[in-house]
Amino acid sequence: MEMYNADGSRGEMCGNGIRCVAKYVYERGLARVSPLRVETDAGVKTLWLVVRDGEVESVTVDMGEPVLEGSLIPVAAEGEIVDHPLTVDGGEYRVTCVSMGNPHCVVFTDGIASLAVEAIGPRFERHPFFPRGVNAEFVEVAGRRRLFARVWERGSGETAACGTGACAAVVAGVRTGRSERRVTVTLRGGDLEIEWREADNRVYMTGGAQHVFEGVLEL
Repeated sequence: MEMYNADGSRGEMCGNGIRCVAKYVYERGLARVSPLRVETDAGVKTLWLVVRDGEVESVTVDMGEPVLEGSLIPVAAEGEIVDHPLTVDGGEYRVTCVSMGNPHCVVFTDGIASLAVEAIGPRFERHPFFPRGVNAEFVEVAGRRRLFARVWERGSGETAACGTGACAAVVAGVRTGRSERRVTVTLRGGDLEIEWREADNRVYMTGGAQHVFEGVLEL
């Protein structure tokens, strides 16, 4: 699987995209197996499909172990970046950074429904603290098992949902003591079930995929 952002740049991984790939290849008979293994720029991912009447209803993806070491995310700092102060566009934010194959910066805040993500998102994405840019998650805690999130994605802007971002939000929630390890993350495009398992240190994402339209692209 290769994934390209809206600006044409290539992303390492897309949590929502990989579920769509699973639905596509299964329902068109290209790979009628479960588990399904998909090679991405962030490594090979294993997917388990829930199928009913020949259609894929949901997909669980082993998203791998989160990367917490700053130099590997990467950010311009060593060690874990947990509730780290960062000045962005004149304001100070507390950020927690995680890589889920691609870099994420999680900010816990209230009132995200009215947050001007389109204004502040690009400031995070291009901040010098993030040498390869970053996906920014603005997360509101609704309980230890539910988070609300809006996401500014590197190279694409604000999106309706982000699978790797939802995973990063839960990892950040656990690392800052705000959430449990198994959480429902509500994004503008719907809910994702995320679990960061203590037994194997891996993050599992479960969500659906829907057939929206078909078209022909001339190259």
